Amino acid sequence: MAPAKLYRRRVLAILFAGVLMGALDIAIVGPALPAVQAAFLVDSRALSWVFGIYILFYILGAPLMAKLSDRHGRRPIYIVDIGLFAIGSAMVVFSPSFQFLLIGRAVQAFGAGGILPVASAVIGDVFPKEKRGSALGLIGAVFGLAFLLGPLLGGFLLQWSWRLLFLINLPLAGLIIWESARVLPAPQNIHQKPLDFFGGALLIIGLGAFAWAIGQLSVTEFTESIKSLTVLPFIFLALICLPVFYWVERRAADPLIDPCLFVSGQIRLISTIALAAGLCEAGMVFLPVLLVVGLGVSVADASLMLLPLVFSLIIGAPIAGRFLDRVGPKPVIQVGLLLTMAGLLLLSIRDLTLQNFYASGVFLGLGLSALLGAPLRYALISETKKGQRGAAQGLLTLFLCIGQLCGSAFVGGIAASRASELIGYQDALFMVAIAMGVALLFSKALRENRPREVNLQIKD
Repeated sequence: MAPAKLYRRRVLAILFAGVLMGALDIAIVGPALPAVQAAFLVDSRALSWVFGIYILFYILGAPLMAKLSDRHGRRPIYIVDIGLFAIGSAMVVFSPSFQFLLIGRAVQAFGAGGILPVASAVIGDVFPKEKRGSALGLIGAVFGLAFLLGPLLGGFLLQWSWRLLFLINLPLAGLIIWESARVLPAPQNIHQKPLDFFGGALLIIGLGAFAWAIGQLSVTEFTESIKSLTVLPFIFLALICLPVFYWVERRAADPLIDPCLFVSGQIRLISTIALAAGLCEAGMVFLPVLLVVGLGVSVADASLMLLPLVFSLIIGAPIAGRFLDRVGPKPVIQVGLLLTMAGLLLLSIRDLTLQNFYASGVFLGLGLSALLGAPLRYALISETKKGQRGAAQGLLTLFLCIGQLCGSAFVGGIAASRASELIGYQDALFMVAIAMGVALLFSKALRENRPREVNLQIKD
């Protein structure tokens, strides 16, 4: 095997392990929640912060860590991300109180937020254009694999202690850090310009306020909750901070998120599609509830009935990656949008049947595998320079997370506003399908960006 090919495989293995570790933590924590609640004697509202604080700090960590990788190199920041994740895991394992556990989850999430964007930027730096799709496709398959293995591993380790679910991160993180220091490319062209602390503070405050406001929305009293003091002031704070952040970035010597990224019509288009993909991903969270209220199955059976979706995601992600290397991102993204829209429309049919649900699961799994994993990140790599790839990948993660936050509030709010809970969820998923259709129309403006080798074959 050629040395360059062997080296790329070693790099991909390290990135795969890091992303899998972070994804497993999201999938594995669900089964641990009852044990955590019993250990610290907290109510359900407090328990929800085990997820809520993770989402908040994940959103904050993604753009900051991605930008730091542009400034200081991918290898040191990837190691820092894995290290923070390990420190947070250790804090959770040895937490003497629920408050300390939440701090550990925040530290975990801040590191985890940078793992996928930095890993994607590494692939853009190390892999030639005609190999990036396959590499990103394998990284995208990690999430389906994690959501398949997470509950199984969680159920096994919970026989002894919920703390073991986080303890297993420590040796794995140590191995990844060791291999990263040996294999990942050394930093080059380190920026000496001053760090944009003011812009970073504005971004953290604005995003934090937005995430907090979305998290405080009530699905049962949606309109009233928007007007409450726990939501409305934070929405105003976000609306003030984020435009000021853009103004500051235009004048910063080394902006946290380069305004030039927003000048590109292609990057704005990719970000818009990412928002729609995040909306769809959030809708998937409610599928077990849809099964319970629509088909009368148990909660345990509802989780097992998601397996066709999960397997489709695992199988579809590497296939989508290979097609990227052959035809470029545009047709793959369009097929992904079309499949997700078809899957959502099947779920919105009033007479919900088991056959429709399983068919929609396959469509949604294949569709999301063509959106959330490789294609959008591939398209973004093609539109950015090497020194901007980290920040651009962080920006994409940010838009996906915003879509997820808004989607969860939107679907829950629509479901709560209808007389029938089933009809409410179906109406909400129908509206998400419309959003995917609008994104499909926008995708026609995506640039045709085929790998060079394919273009040469066509010419020959």
